[in-house]
Amino acid sequence: MSWLLRVALFSGVALAQENTVFKTAVSLVHVDAEVTDGSRLLNGFHKEDFQISDNGSPQTILYFSAEETPLDLILLFDISGSMQPKLDKLAASAHAALGQLRRGDRVAVMVFNRKSRIVEPFTDDMQAAERAINEKIKVARGGTHILRAVSDAADYFLKEQRSERRRAVLIVTDNHGQPSGHQNAVVRNLWEADAVLSGLELRFAGESLPLKSSWVLSPQTAWMQMESMTGVVEKTGGDLVKGHDPGSDFEEMIRRLRLRYMLVYALPQGKPGEERKIKVELSGDARTKNPQARVRARDGYYVPK
Repeated sequence: MSWLLRVALFSGVALAQENTVFKTAVSLVHVDAEVTDGSRLLNGFHKEDFQISDNGSPQTILYFSAEETPLDLILLFDISGSMQPKLDKLAASAHAALGQLRRGDRVAVMVFNRKSRIVEPFTDDMQAAERAINEKIKVARGGTHILRAVSDAADYFLKEQRSERRRAVLIVTDNHGQPSGHQNAVVRNLWEADAVLSGLELRFAGESLPLKSSWVLSPQTAWMQMESMTGVVEKTGGDLVKGHDPGSDFEEMIRRLRLRYMLVYALPQGKPGEERKIKVELSGDARTKNPQARVRARDGYYVPK
């Protein structure tokens, strides 16, 4: 079922927390969400504080989780040449950053420049993940194919057996990319993998885009030669943080991913392959108490074929 959970609970086993019992197989839509005031995380919300619509129709939240659900996290590090000054600080902060995860969480470490590769498969051994980060992200060289790398991360998730675990990709990059993919295709891959993409954009103060001769010759077409993660992050409901301190920012991004909410509702009837829109909002009382709050969550999915 790719990113849709198919739960076969013929024995009457209840979903955790909400005591919702399904007597037959039920296809569920999983939505990973967070609440912010535009920059800071807002916590302490409950199931009744959220409302979800699917193609405009209100949905009943069958299952809600705040922090309890185990997380599978792909750490996707940009090791292209422009990242070299930041990599030592990232590696040095790995221990503290991974300390934000909990027992039962798993991490995979992936690096990319023009190509991507897994340097540590999924593991719950955080010491192994830390060693991989310290050993494999030290040397930076080559170009930056951001969208191809994110798509590769989604493909890696798609090869994993689907479970109730939350899924996320955290890409750490300066967001200086060359064309390597199409945003809509990457979004679709992440939706099917049931994965959120969050991004840490690292640029030091005063750092600017690297100039290329073609940009100088044709400045009006320069935007066509740039690629970033920004649009994909937005479509999957992730965070995009523009940081200047690789160490503390890396730790904060993992903390934010760990504190997200999981909401689940029953898959409505739809034509296979159809794109459907999701909207997640705070309910009336919660919205009144938090007027500056906004919910970040995926904004759609494709009905499984």
